[in-house]
Amino acid sequence: MANETTKMGLIPVRKIGGAPFTGGQQRYRIASGATTAIFQGDLVTQLTAGTIGRHAASGTVPILGVFNGVSYTDPTTGEQVFKNHYPGSIAASDIVANVIDDPMVQFTIQSDEAFPVTDLFGNFDIVDSSPVGDTKSGTSNMQLDTSTGATTATLPLKAIDISQDPENSDTSSVGTNVIVVIQNHVMGAKSAGLA
Repeated sequence: MANETTKMGLIPVRKIGGAPFTGGQQRYRIASGATTAIFQGDLVTQLTAGTIGRHAASGTVPILGVFNGVSYTDPTTGEQVFKNHYPGSIAASDIVANVIDDPMVQFTIQSDEAFPVTDLFGNFDIVDSSPVGDTKSGTSNMQLDTSTGATTATLPLKAIDISQDPENSDTSSVGTNVIVVIQNHVMGAKSAGLA
């Protein structure tokens, strides 16, 4: 049966070793006026001056984790705002992102093509879809770029399994959901992928 093709970014599913993911996340800062939007499920990286930003395809800066929402004081109304995504260009000194930064968390992400079992344990880049996210739901459109599978240790994702979701586990059709870990995590890279 063909997979449902709904882009969703990275969604935490469990931890390495089979333990459940219990929602742990940490706060990090986004610079006032940062122009790049960040959506729930996007990979984020460390930037200068103690801030974070969205990871873009082909980027090689180590990954800090997965973005999971933001809060800040609205510069126009003065009210506290909580959102699934950072819309970009917010002039506020208190922009705080929630990031799932545990390097042992496993995520599910949709592949942009059919993803065969033989590609498991390879390292992969992401696809930057256009638009990069849905401003209504605040969720990411990031996907795993199936064509980039390689042994390169600086690629952001390592594929470790195919999702057991019956709607998205078909390895012969576009949109296979793949279980991944962050490969080049700032808290410790995993290893080279298999060819």
